[in-house]
Amino acid sequence: MDSEAPDRIRLQVQQHYSAVARSAGGSCCASSSCCSPQADLATAAGLPSGAVASAQGCGNPLALAELRPGETVLDLGSGGGLDVLLAAQRVGSTGFVYGLDANPVMLALARRNAAEAGAGNVRFLDGELERIPLPDACVDVILSNCVLNLTLDKSRTLSEALRVLRPGGRLAVSDIVIDPDLEGFPLSAQAIRARLDWASCSAGALTRSQLQDALRAAGFEAVRLEITYRSAPSDLALAADQDWSPLTPEQARAVAARFVSMSISACRPIGAADRPGST
Repeated sequence: MDSEAPDRIRLQVQQHYSAVARSAGGSCCASSSCCSPQADLATAAGLPSGAVASAQGCGNPLALAELRPGETVLDLGSGGGLDVLLAAQRVGSTGFVYGLDANPVMLALARRNAAEAGAGNVRFLDGELERIPLPDACVDVILSNCVLNLTLDKSRTLSEALRVLRPGGRLAVSDIVIDPDLEGFPLSAQAIRARLDWASCSAGALTRSQLQDALRAAGFEAVRLEITYRSAPSDLALAADQDWSPLTPEQARAVAARFVSMSISACRPIGAADRPGST
């Protein structure tokens, strides 16, 4: 990656999700199939239409988290606020939910949605996942829905997640993961990633083994990864003026199938004060 690439990627992602927020719709993926279900929309009755329409994701971290009344929750990359508002319903008046996003247009939309919903137990924070603006050991559960792969420093993001979780706290993430890897094709892994759009949830995805290693290096335990969907070529958004050449149609399908929607769960060990990322 050249020295200017991170700035280009951040700008691309910012522009994409600003457009999503302004239209209160769209999807992070090329088709709806890899992003279904984004959340338990059946329980979204009574929530602002803008929150539902701007929902982005590739799974249902809320179901994975099994939230309980009174818990404090942090949603990383909260977007228009749907998962935050759904989580607020589940933790009740004795619980609290933070939403963290670096996109000012999304934050403005989320705050409007929260006000419209009359949610008094939520707060939306402006900040990056690599530098979470919360103190140590202050939340019980961290949610994230198709956002980890948009970060440029995933190791730091996971270390920050561990830092703000209380000992025994839970991580519940839905994201795109490459399983097993991108080896064995006429195009290199780097060339395949270069053909994908960063904002489409795929170009920055980790492989399964990379994700497992990163979670354990950050200090998480009880790591569990479960595939919920395997992509087809039409699910992957190609960067402008790119195509799958020189892959055959069969090879293109095989490459696409390595990109999976995955449910990811882990927890911070009890008594983990001295583990990496907990300072």
